[in-house]
Amino acid sequence: MLFAETTFIGIDPTAGVRPFVYAALDHDRKLLVLNQGDIDEVLAFMAGQSQSMVAICAPQKPNQGLMANEEFRQNLTPQPYPGRWINFRLVDYLLRQHNIRIPQTRSRVEDNPRWMQMGFILYERLENLGFQCYPDEEAERQCMEIYPYACYAAMLDVLPLKKHTLEGRLQRQLALYECYINVPDPMRIFEEFTRYRLLRGIVPTDNLYSAEELDAIVAAYSAWLAAVHADQVTLIGDPDEGRVLIPVAKLKDRY
Repeated sequence: MLFAETTFIGIDPTAGVRPFVYAALDHDRKLLVLNQGDIDEVLAFMAGQSQSMVAICAPQKPNQGLMANEEFRQNLTPQPYPGRWINFRLVDYLLRQHNIRIPQTRSRVEDNPRWMQMGFILYERLENLGFQCYPDEEAERQCMEIYPYACYAAMLDVLPLKKHTLEGRLQRQLALYECYINVPDPMRIFEEFTRYRLLRGIVPTDNLYSAEELDAIVAAYSAWLAAVHADQVTLIGDPDEGRVLIPVAKLKDRY
């Protein structure tokens, strides 16, 4: 697979009014697209890409019950306490051992929040379009699951600030900027602060992306890193249930 011809796409299904925000990077990490739309619009965009790596900010499938299997649990390190974690995915449990809290994925589709259900549908539609789960050396279209909060924690080496706050958005955009993605330098926002603006509650955020846009961009970056520098990413979880890709070679013991 020639990654120079590949588009790296990140999709966040948690945007609200319009259910998906998506971003696309080229091989040089140039931000090509940052947009929002419904599932058909997103799939139409991806159908126009001859080669693509797609990272989705949602679970691949519902909880498959692995953590309810006592024999399976006995092989884990650390071993879960009896009766605990049985309704979680393996990746949910493992990430929480690093102090990274991840939303619980339940076994029944209808018991999961709407954005997760939309994610399940998206993965299914992608499979119908010929996408294969990463890693697949031969497939020209691959998809993977990411969790933006975990991505930013690993990239920053510390748990990120709340994503909908001004400081949380600044922190995330700065992390992306320092990964050589052509997003605006968020530190320039401070050049536009004046006494007059602060007194009147005017915050100059024109060049600062929304939380959902930042999540879509970090997903696209994770897809890029997985393709171009596969030794610098970590897959955590079980392939039969869903693995989360994190854009660092190794996780800290605890964040």
